[in-house]
Amino acid sequence: MAWRRGSRGGRDEVAAAARRTVRQRRNRTTGRRSGNFLARQAPTPATVHSVWADNADNQEREPRAGQAPRGDGIRRRATIHDVAQLAGVSRQTVSRAVNDKGEIDPATKERVLEVARLLDYRPSRFARGLVRKGAVTAGLVLPDLMNPFFPEVAAGVLEAAEERGWQVVVWDSRTDENRELQALDKFSHQADAVVGYFKNPDDVLATHLGGVPTVVLERGPHQTRFGAVGIDAAAGVAQGIAHLVRAGHRRIGMLDGDRIDAPAPRREAFLAAVRQHGLPVDGSWVVPSPEHSVAGGEAAMAQLLDARPELTAAFGFNDLIAVGAMRTARRRGLRVPDDLAVLGFDGLALGELVEPALTTLHIDKRRLGRLAVEQVARLSTGQEPLTGADAWVIPQLVVRASA
Repeated sequence: MAWRRGSRGGRDEVAAAARRTVRQRRNRTTGRRSGNFLARQAPTPATVHSVWADNADNQEREPRAGQAPRGDGIRRRATIHDVAQLAGVSRQTVSRAVNDKGEIDPATKERVLEVARLLDYRPSRFARGLVRKGAVTAGLVLPDLMNPFFPEVAAGVLEAAEERGWQVVVWDSRTDENRELQALDKFSHQADAVVGYFKNPDDVLATHLGGVPTVVLERGPHQTRFGAVGIDAAAGVAQGIAHLVRAGHRRIGMLDGDRIDAPAPRREAFLAAVRQHGLPVDGSWVVPSPEHSVAGGEAAMAQLLDARPELTAAFGFNDLIAVGAMRTARRRGLRVPDDLAVLGFDGLALGELVEPALTTLHIDKRRLGRLAVEQVARLSTGQEPLTGADAWVIPQLVVRASA
């Protein structure tokens, strides 16, 4: 593109070109995230089950073979190369402009900053940290530090970050979307990368984080434009339900931890698994727990037993809810597992301490955290993120006394 120094017409021309580039990117992204794009992604029969829509509450997904490359379905953020090409300058000139260095013509600086603004380009703090050989700071957003699951994930993040010489700042959002946004606003200026559990959708994350490398935990790689590490809920739950069926159970209910009005991978996996075995199931076999806690499990189990007294087995959304279910069963005079089998999900150490010991679907939580750091390192150095089976953690059935 020809640019005449000091020309207002030239500035308008570059601005118009930048806007066209933004529109083209958005159009490409929209088209690729359409039903046609999803239809092109053929699942593997053995491990892949269904495609689900991108949603803030969707947390787990099964891996798919032949994962589409990053350019197919994940919107690429603007890079220094994009700004340089559109502004008609070198990358060094872009760097001087956005970092407010003095050795640059004012008109050129104005032109570069206008293009950067229109492309929503933000220089990578991570990259600047690498150049300066300074400490890299990663922000870690967790929804509930009182839940023993999340400190174990944090331990994996901290271990992997320490090996790279990074610092980690932890923020407890307390499952509050406003606190989550506060964390994003702070980390967008104070962190070189962000990892976490987020209730807000991609568009909101992008608005608050800009170009900061971001990795979303427990969301499928093809369900977000950011890097991701998912949990294969379908594969795990299938193992658990098959175990209960082999033990002779035909009337199995679930104590859910997701909102009934929202997509829920564990619930969907449960319903698919029991139907695969030809078991009777409808909405009355799934009861939402009011919270992800032992007390929540107690309340949900009481409601489920009232609705389905013929129940012989219960699957808890997590181990805390499952432990609450066992407490309610004992208060009702039911023996676990003789009268009621109980299956958990998460694999907390707590499950080994209760009586009877809890049968559960164990998640390698440290690996989940370590994979997140690996994703951050890849994104921040311009590599493609891990996809397919490499970006998933598969729960493993651990059989104990409760089922």
